[in-house]
Amino acid sequence: MPRAVLLATAGFLLASPIAANDSEAEISVGGITLTPSGDLRLVSEDLYLSADKVTVDYLFENPTGRAITTTIAFPMPSQPRGMLARGGYYETSEDWSGFGFATRIDGRPVRLLQMDRARIGDRDVTEQVIGNGWPVYWTDTIDGNPFANVPGARLATPLADGMAIRDPLFEDRVVPAWEGITYFVREQTFPPNSKTRVNHEYAPMTGGSVGGALYPQYREDDEWGTLAEYRGRYCVDDHFLAGVDRRLAKAARGAQDQAYMQETWLGYVLSSGANWNGPIERFRLVVDKGSPDNLVSFCMVDVTKIGPTQFEVVKTDFEPTRDLNVLIVEFYSPAD
Repeated sequence: MPRAVLLATAGFLLASPIAANDSEAEISVGGITLTPSGDLRLVSEDLYLSADKVTVDYLFENPTGRAITTTIAFPMPSQPRGMLARGGYYETSEDWSGFGFATRIDGRPVRLLQMDRARIGDRDVTEQVIGNGWPVYWTDTIDGNPFANVPGARLATPLADGMAIRDPLFEDRVVPAWEGITYFVREQTFPPNSKTRVNHEYAPMTGGSVGGALYPQYREDDEWGTLAEYRGRYCVDDHFLAGVDRRLAKAARGAQDQAYMQETWLGYVLSSGANWNGPIERFRLVVDKGSPDNLVSFCMVDVTKIGPTQFEVVKTDFEPTRDLNVLIVEFYSPAD
């Protein structure tokens, strides 16, 4: 299954999917809440991000003289409401079985509990959804939308309750207001005065755009403010934009037709890494742009190029205050 999601416009930029750091969690009727840990420390985190694979290696420490048993939750990327990538387009929901999510603790594979939750903003509405026999993950199809064939009079209650909305993104059809969020959850015991290694690996679901707002002609007439959004989200600067222009000219190879480019958006929730006791003692990030001809931009300082496609950031006593978003741009000639 293709990992890149091809969108017609850049309008879905702020809904691009993300993954997240491990975090301590509380599970209640209201859903899953990620909570800070008062005892456990995150000694190190090694994070590798590419369009094909994400790996993250943690070293946790329990510095206390007692065993600590807690619930650990790893939130998976949030999926766009009503749509998901199949063959390059948003069509059906995903059960994550195709993404190869795997976890090892001290080198041993472990089984995780998959919990699917329905959420409207910050509000967990799973019990309402399940209680009405509606799917947590829905699609904008006759079979996948629980409100598709409902008579108008019976839509009044879910519309009034905010469970359904008449959404302009779906041509003003009545669709569910919630999105599906999947958590991989485990209960884990950290022995006293011990260190525990945890590894996650999976193939990411990426957002993206064919074309987008970075073409020179669109940058000149940016009535939607999309370029400012790129600057804030990915730290795109004038040097990066000059690189876009050079590569477009090179890809065109003198042809009269304009060369093409494709954007890939990767995200990772770093901010939940601040949920542990104290800062991350050692943090290492490697971003792989996939091809030497691609461009990449993300918001980090002290970035070092360590290979033709890889960039590294190393920090000590790191307290993440914002999440990480990565933009990768690939270029094609008209002949391609």
